[in-house]
Amino acid sequence: MGSAKKTTAAARKARIEEMRRAEQSRERRNRILTIAASAVVVAGLVAGAVVLVQSQSDDSTAADGKGKGHFVTGSDGVRTWKGTLGRNHVVKTVSYPMEPPVGGDHNQVWMNCNGDVYTKALNNMNAVHSLEHGAVWVTYTSKAQKADVDALAAKVKKTPYTLMSPDDKQKDPIMLSAWGHQRTVTGAKDSNVDKFFEKFVQGEQTPEPGAACTGGLGQ
Repeated sequence: MGSAKKTTAAARKARIEEMRRAEQSRERRNRILTIAASAVVVAGLVAGAVVLVQSQSDDSTAADGKGKGHFVTGSDGVRTWKGTLGRNHVVKTVSYPMEPPVGGDHNQVWMNCNGDVYTKALNNMNAVHSLEHGAVWVTYTSKAQKADVDALAAKVKKTPYTLMSPDDKQKDPIMLSAWGHQRTVTGAKDSNVDKFFEKFVQGEQTPEPGAACTGGLGQ
């Protein structure tokens, strides 16, 4: 009798141990599955965040108009951009499809354009914001005649919503730019200078008519 009880107790103990081991095994499996599932979720969140950031970056880049338009030259010699010109405020460097740029994503701070004449090249991203406010931007290279540069500077200084700066990256010695429009002129006495100013200083092309040309960035 005693022997039978011992055998039964041993068997029960063995089953308990087996059940305990099985339970521990299940717990280990559950922990592994939980950790794996968590890792998948975290990876998914990270991947989603990366995609979101890339998407935002891609949208911002696409909005600058690069590769999404072209100039069409009118009978008056003014080149008009046919395509997308983004208007987002961005902090990254924007690569514009033309030089000087006539629009696109830009810095949130504009260059002062209340007849401001700058002696150094400007950050395009700030100058584009000035164009958005309806300014005309006069740019010139080192090939421009000094007399023309001086005469144009004098004109700019007495004309609100204009600015002027050197730009040795542009293809022609003297160029005039407004939002979505641009032309080359032969010099300060070229009649097209006055025509461009009259049409585009706070012209119909202005995305934000009446916006300030002061209180921005100076040089």
